[in-house]
Amino acid sequence: MSEARINGKPASLAAAAERAAAILSLARMPVVAGLGTDVAGARAAILLAEKLRGAYDHMHAARIFADLDVMRQAGLMFTTPNEARLRADVFLFIGKDLTKIWPDLLERLSPAEIPAYDLAREPRKLLWIVPGRGGGKVEGLAVQTLDSSDLHTALASLRARVAGKAVYGAKGTLRKLDEFADVLKNARFGVAVWGGDGLDSLSIEMLHGLILDLNKTTRFSGLPLGVGANAAGVVQTSGWMTGFPVRTSFGRGFPEHDTWRFEATRLIESGEADAALWISAYDGEAPPWKKNIPLVALTAPQTAFAREPQVCIEVGCPGVDHDAAEFSRETAAIVGRLASQPSHIPSVATIVGEIEKYLGGDA
Repeated sequence: MSEARINGKPASLAAAAERAAAILSLARMPVVAGLGTDVAGARAAILLAEKLRGAYDHMHAARIFADLDVMRQAGLMFTTPNEARLRADVFLFIGKDLTKIWPDLLERLSPAEIPAYDLAREPRKLLWIVPGRGGGKVEGLAVQTLDSSDLHTALASLRARVAGKAVYGAKGTLRKLDEFADVLKNARFGVAVWGGDGLDSLSIEMLHGLILDLNKTTRFSGLPLGVGANAAGVVQTSGWMTGFPVRTSFGRGFPEHDTWRFEATRLIESGEADAALWISAYDGEAPPWKKNIPLVALTAPQTAFAREPQVCIEVGCPGVDHDAAEFSRETAAIVGRLASQPSHIPSVATIVGEIEKYLGGDA
């Protein structure tokens, strides 16, 4: 059974849902934020935002748009983890926290078995552009690291050396860049893997340019790792429902998308949004904004808030407490997951449905 609180005091689920509906329906511009939920929860939350004529945004939208902005403006070449595992002979990793983003990354990409048709190929190589020296050893892969505190410069210099153009720098760095460029140009099928907060749109656009250059003479593709909290699944759900990704508003009765105007924290800090529904069913993250506004929170148990929400309802974790459909890095697609530890804690979609019951026909 879900635990619910109103102003910090225990309440029934029905009373909490009714109070949440009152808060959201009285707002001039409510915002549905966080959106750390499965496909069903995202769908219910977006429909609620439409009914309230509010906006919605994901907690990791800044990282989402680092990739998405480049794809919309210049295009990106993608492959899947399985294709990379079976075909790639060279990996180019960019970023220091890739194995934190996806703990099973190396296991998924390492050649546990070599396809029968390719037994004679050389060992796979791993080039890693990462701040700080070292890089560690990876079983089954020969690792070379390039120490870089400035990814913009490193990627631009590497692209220049692949194209045979001169760059300036220390002799050791230039020698390493040439070693990297030689490996990349001689790859039969290379895959660039990136993720984390260290890469912005400019870095990813430069990386895309490098991939395009390499494809003039060999085969090269990309494998973005994205972020957690089912961000990719929420973006896809938003896309098939409205035609837009997150940071979309129904304020004028139809979906409008703008990455600046409808950024949740900006809307709240500026005073444009006067109530919020925060959803975080995976890790129980708290809202990032500092301004105190009426808040309804659907979160994992034991979430720590800077200020107690007006209404807080505990929800189950997708794929753990209840069955869920969500984006899978392993397959690069939406998959169904059976609950690993089924419980009676309700899902986000269920709670949103309870709140909607008290909104009436027209919010």
